[in-house]
Amino acid sequence: MTSILHESASPPREPGDRLAPGYVLLGHLHRGELLDVYDLWSEERDCRCAAKVLRPEARHDTQARRHLLREGRRLRRLTHPHIVRAYATILEPLPILVLETLPGETLERLVERAGPLDDVSLGYLGLQLASALTYLHRYGLLHLDLTPANVVASQGMAKIIDLSLARRPGQGRRDLGTPGYRAPELVSGGMLGPATDVYGLGAVLVFAADGQAREDDGAAALATIHAALPSRVTAAIAACLAPDPERRPDLSDLTVALSELVACSGRTSA
Repeated sequence: MTSILHESASPPREPGDRLAPGYVLLGHLHRGELLDVYDLWSEERDCRCAAKVLRPEARHDTQARRHLLREGRRLRRLTHPHIVRAYATILEPLPILVLETLPGETLERLVERAGPLDDVSLGYLGLQLASALTYLHRYGLLHLDLTPANVVASQGMAKIIDLSLARRPGQGRRDLGTPGYRAPELVSGGMLGPATDVYGLGAVLVFAADGQAREDDGAAALATIHAALPSRVTAAIAACLAPDPERRPDLSDLTVALSELVACSGRTSA
């Protein structure tokens, strides 16, 4: 599939084109293997939006189409301040998922540009992501691809994006997710549960704390944690990366540790 797309790739659509009735294209934001992401204007809402669109070369890829439409259905049911909102799902001429435009940049770019987060920012980031994951889990969904590239941050507000891999707990298939942020059970195709997302959250917090990008899976490669963090917080984040899902903390326990980090840092700064 990848080689076919590369050999027959068409250029992104031009500004001014109409992706669908009521949606005018403003610019091209990103190209993936199967999807283009566009900046567009919604005439109905009188505002800018973002759109995930199947690339023309992938229009007959039934699995990609199904995944995009499923993501749209799920996001339109979910209402949480730390999960991106979906405005609409359009079926023709190509499947389009219309999303809110998020200010800021991905956590990945933010840390690369400005360096690791301070303790307070790290604590609030963890609390917001844990809140979003708790909400997803209550709806019976796992995110399964929590990475710095799938978190958009701006002025202390973080939002999780991209639920394309989200699914219900149960037997997984091999090599789901993004290298460097995958729990062992994602790599091996084992049983997936809330602890799988806890591992991803721990990996994201380690990246945010030390700024080191990783491509290799495994807790050993992710076990460098900011030396200035309180020992209880360090232990809690490290426990998220335990190879055994049963040994990882619940999101509620992690929330307690992160709340203490924010409170302690606030008292110290005062």
